[in-house]
This record gives sequence, C-alpha cells and structure tokens, in this order.
Amino acid sequence: MNPTQSDPKKPVPNWPMQDWHTWIWYAVMMLAMLWVWQESFRQIAVHTVDYSEFKQDLANGEVVECAVGTDEIDGKIQPKAPATHEARKPAAVTKEESAKAAMETPAAETEKAPSSPEATRNSAKAEKTTGPPAGSGTESAKAAAPAAYVFRTVRVEDPDLVRDLEKAHVKFNGVRPSFLTEFLWTWILPIGLIFLLWRFLARRMQGLGQSVMNFGSSRAKLVADKDTKITFGDVAGCEEAKLELQEVVTFLKHPDRYRQLGAQIPKGVLLVGPPGTGKTLLARAAAGEAHVPFFSISGSEFVEMFVGVGAARVRDLFLQAKTQAPCIVFIDELDAVGRQRGVHAGPVNDEREQTLNQLLVGMDGFEANVGVVVLAATNRPEILDRALLRPGRFDRQIVVDAPDLDGRAAILNIHARGKPLARDADLRRIAQETPGFSGADLANLINEAALLAARRNAREITQADLQEAVEKVVAGPERKSRRLNAEDKRRVAYHEVGHALVAAYCEHSDTLHKISIVPRGRAALGYTLQLPENDQYLRSRSELIDKITGLLGGRAAEEVVFNEISTGAENDLEHATIIARQMVSVFGMDEKVGLVHWGRPPNQFLPWLGDGASLRDCSEATARELDEEIRKILDDAHERAQQILKTHRDQLDTIASELLKRETMDASTFKKLIEQKKEQDHE
Repeated sequence: MNPTQSDPKKPVPNWPMQDWHTWIWYAVMMLAMLWVWQESFRQIAVHTVDYSEFKQDLANGEVVECAVGTDEIDGKIQPKAPATHEARKPAAVTKEESAKAAMETPAAETEKAPSSPEATRNSAKAEKTTGPPAGSGTESAKAAAPAAYVFRTVRVEDPDLVRDLEKAHVKFNGVRPSFLTEFLWTWILPIGLIFLLWRFLARRMQGLGQSVMNFGSSRAKLVADKDTKITFGDVAGCEEAKLELQEVVTFLKHPDRYRQLGAQIPKGVLLVGPPGTGKTLLARAAAGEAHVPFFSISGSEFVEMFVGVGAARVRDLFLQAKTQAPCIVFIDELDAVGRQRGVHAGPVNDEREQTLNQLLVGMDGFEANVGVVVLAATNRPEILDRALLRPGRFDRQIVVDAPDLDGRAAILNIHARGKPLARDADLRRIAQETPGFSGADLANLINEAALLAARRNAREITQADLQEAVEKVVAGPERKSRRLNAEDKRRVAYHEVGHALVAAYCEHSDTLHKISIVPRGRAALGYTLQLPENDQYLRSRSELIDKITGLLGGRAAEEVVFNEISTGAENDLEHATIIARQMVSVFGMDEKVGLVHWGRPPNQFLPWLGDGASLRDCSEATARELDEEIRKILDDAHERAQQILKTHRDQLDTIASELLKRETMDASTFKKLIEQKKEQDHE
C-alpha cells in the first residue's frame, strides 16, 4: 500500500469535534476581551462630569449635542472663550444691584477719554488676561478658544431635561445599550456564572464520591527502585539476617536460577527483634539490592472501624503489587493486624479478623503471587496467629537482635561517616562500653556527641564528647539546676561509693566505669556506671548473687554510716527483686523450690511488659513459698554487702570524701585510692 494513502479501515480523527468545549471557551474569552477593550476605550476617551455641572454647561449654551440613555447621558461640550465666561459671571448679580451700580457710575467714566499711562497699562493687562471680546473674529481669539470634549454623566430623574435641551437648541436623541454589552450582561455572564457553579459542585460531588469509593483502597506507599538508595552496605550488626535476605534478593534478580532446580522462594519473611535493631532498614536494603519497587505500609493502616475496609485494602495492595511484580511488600508492625484470632465480640475484632483472613488468602490462596515477596516486622511474635506463621505464608523468621561488639563497632563507623572525628576518638572503646545498645541507640549516641561538640564550638568530635554522650543516653542529661544541700550530697556520695566498693570485692561483678554524684535524668541524684567487658549471653548463679549484692550496696552503706535509711534505694530494690524472682521462679536456682518453672514467660523482645510476677499460674501455698525464698536471697545479699562495708569502712570514708571534692570519679582513680589505703593499712 502506498504510504501516502490513508488506511480506509482506520477511522478518521474528528479532532474539531473532540475539542468543542475548547472552542467554546475561546469564543467566550474573545467576546470578553472585545467587551473589555471597548469599555476601556470609552472610559479613557470620555470625561465624566457631575449632573449639576452638566446642567450648568447646558444653561451656558456649551452643550452641543447629547445622547440620552436609560442610566446615563453622553454628549459633546464646546467650552466658550474665557472672556465669555467673564462676561457671563455678572449675570448672576441681581437686577437691583445692577441698577444701583449704573446710577452710581458717572457718565464721564463711560465715555471714551484719554487715560493716563498707568490706566493704559492696567487696561492692557486686563485685556491680556481676559482675552479679546467675543465675536472679534481674530486669529488670536481662535487660538485661545478651548477644545471640545466628550462627556458622560449619570442620569438623574429630571422632568425638565427635555425642555432645557430644546431651549438651549441642543441636538439630542435617545439611545439604548449596545448589543454586545446587553448580550454579555444579560446572557453570557449569568450563564457563565451558573456553569462555573455547576462545574464546582460537580467536581466536589465527584471528589466526594471518589473518596467514598476509594475508602477501601490500599494506602501503601510505593517507592520506586531508583529511589531506594539503601543497600546492604549501609546496614551493619546483623550479618546473619543479611545473609538470609540475600537469598530473597538473588531470587528477585535471577529467578531462572531457582526455577530450573524446582526451588521456590519463601513467600513471606518475618523479621523479629527488639525495637530499633534495623528491621525496616533491612527491608529497604533488600529492595535496594534487588532494584525492585518497594511497597511500605503499617499494619495499623489496614484496620478501620468499618467491617470489611481492611480486607478491601489488603486485596487492593496485592493487586497493585502484582502489577509491579517483581516487587517487595513490607508490612511494619504486623502484630496490629495479625494478632491471634479468638471469640471476641465487637466490630473492631471482626474487622481485624476479616483483614487477617484476607491477608492469609492473599499470601497463600488459589491465585499465585508470582514475584511478590512479603516482608513483615514485629517485636511481638508470640501473639501472632499460627496460620500466619505456617509454611507457605511467613515460613521464614529472621531474628534481628541487638548487635554484638563487632556489630556495634561497625554501626558506629557507619553513623560516623561524614562527621569530623578527632584523633583520640576510639569507636571500638565506645562499642565496648555500650553492651545491649541497638542500632537506633548507637545512631542517637553519635548524634548526641556531635551536638555536644557543636555546643562548645568545636570543629571535631573528641573522645570526651563520645563518653559524655554515653552517659547522657544511659543516665540522662545533667541536672545542674537540681542543687543538693551538704547533708544530702554526703548521703548520695556514700550511697554511690557503697555500690562501687561492694562490687569491687565481689568476684563476678561488672567492671566499674565511673562514679558521679551529679544529678542526671528524672530522679537520679547520682549513679555508679558498671559495664561488662564482653557481651554476656549466660549468667551463672554466682554472677546473679554478686549482681544483687552490688545493687544493695548503696542501701547497706547508708545503714553503716548514718544508721538510717532513705528513699534513694528504690530503683536498686526494684532491680534486685526482679533478679531474685527470676532466679527462684524462672531459672530454677533455688534448692528448696526446685527445678520448676512457675509463670508464663514474658515477651522476649519487650521484657518491660512483664517480669513474670503477674503471670503466675501456681497455687497460693506455692506463691507464698516463692516469696519466702525471694526474700531470703535478698536478705543474704544485704547482709553480705553490710559485712563488706564494715570490713573496709576506712576505704569507704576515704573514697566518699574524695568524691565529694571531685563530684565525678573514674575507675582508675577509684582503684588508686583503694591501693593507697591498702598500703597504709599494711604499714
């Protein structure tokens, strides 16, 4: 077929008819511009006068012609020469005054007589000012005559207007508004306003209808592959988790490698761990490594007060994910929607269960989700529904726990990128002093150190800034406004030295780092910072007993020195009681109670939700026996702490006095004072 010929089967585009509304808008705009131009030209060329001025000019015979309209009068005014105006002004004088002036004027003055030079000059000046008399016909008079102009005035109800016009011999006629003006004001403007109002209401109703219809649409945020700039190189401290996710990344990048062997990638990967360990960061890094789109949504965004909305959002989420496959769907805080199902009344539970049912079907139903990998994160895996954790759904769980020493050092190095560190900054040392810190805690630590350095106008972050940041994160900021009197300060000093001295004479206690009597945080009037040298995953009974003894050292020091106790040991008693209770009822470390585990275990990653005391499932007699053994452990540890302090009372007094002078004391100074006191006692 000739390329220049048109295809008869191809419909001819009817482009003028497709844009008919555009042509209508063009026509309306053209008419509006024409009307505005016409009205603007008339406004510029026409001189607006008051109606009283118009009547005055009409009485003076200056109105040449006019057009009388419904609301206004247009016309032409030809002003007369100035002399005519001067001659016209005396006409306003009454007849009595004119007659009186004529009688008083001497007849000799009215005659032509020679005048003096001064009178001649005054006459010439007056003649120059007023101009030549009217009707002289000279060229100078024509040059001095004012030019005519077009006027407009608002018409006033005046029954004598026609009579005055006829009397002044003015050419006049009646006019109607122009067709264009009348057409625009009468038809176009009202219809246009009604049309705009209709369009506005229609769009509002359409938007309201769309919002109602989209109530069940997914609220997942889509992050394109080019926008996901985080990779596994930006994540540290969880090498095992990265290794598990690397398999998912490889499947998304090279799916044929697995399909040839008949292998199937897990449909769902559940990331479990304490808050702040980097579960969301790992999911984003997996999407960045695979270079695939990344859908991010929270579990709470599925659940609404209306039953069925969450299920509709789950369906819409999987439909969107299929269109973007291969992709990753990340559901944060899965426990908000995946809680264990049960018999509960109420629309909220029905909505949550329907949402969970739809999520189960979407992950492993009749329709295969090819290329869609669901990643989820939670810190409460024990409350998730069992059907959600079975193989075929979230069949792989990856624990993202707190990092170890090497992991903390790597995380600190990542967050220290781009920050000027001084030569004395030792991140490895900081990693040793922060056991149990999560990735978020370490990031906050580096940021606090940078803020402290900026506060003192420094250009680099020193080791002192990092140490101060550790204390600020652990114990809270310094409370310089909280001033203690001498007696309270002395009591706090003996209390903190009691902790440190008892721990120094316990074999399995943690290493002392710092003692301070500077108030920090909300309630701490002083603190004794003890940090383990290595990460500890198991603790023996002796280590726990030494831990309890060190916690009760402050209370024992107050009793030994002051023979009276205070409220400063509240937090110490709380932690000591928790450890003793776990020894008896959870760890089976009491000989009388035996090898029995009493109470349901608390949350693994959120231990503050319960320590086992409120989760007992034993009888009253057994509970009484447990309480007696717990009290016995605490009493023995307290008696041991008192014995240590009484034996080394001189060291207690020496170190407390030095602490009162310095307010802070590091581990090296503390050990030096003990050695000096031992040498003095030996001599």
